[in-house]
Amino acid sequence: MTWLLLLLAICSEVAATLSLKAAVAAPALYVVVVAGYLASFVFLTLVLKRGMGLGVAYGIWGAVGVALTAVLSTVIFGEAFTAIMGVGMACIIAGVLLVEMGSHHADEPA
Repeated sequence: MTWLLLLLAICSEVAATLSLKAAVAAPALYVVVVAGYLASFVFLTLVLKRGMGLGVAYGIWGAVGVALTAVLSTVIFGEAFTAIMGVGMACIIAGVLLVEMGSHHADEPA
C-alpha cells in the first residue's frame, strides 16, 4: 500500500506540473495544478506516516517525477529530449537507488 500511495503522489505531481505548462494557454487548468500538488503532498504525507524514510520517499518522488515530466513533456508539448538529459536522469535515478540501498544498510544492526 505504501508504494501505491507513493505512485499516486508521483502521478499527482506530474499531472500538476504538466498542467502548469498547459495552463499558460488555458488558465482554467490552474485548478488541476492546485489540486494535483495538494493531492501529491497528501499522498506523500501518507507514505511518510506508513514509515518510509523521508530521504527515500522524497528521492523516489522527485526522481521519478522529473523523469516522467521530461518524457511526457516531450510527447505532449514537443519539447526537446536530448541524450545529455537522459544521462542526467540516469544519474538522478542512480543517486536515488544509492540512497534507498543506504537506508536499508543503516537499518541493519551493527
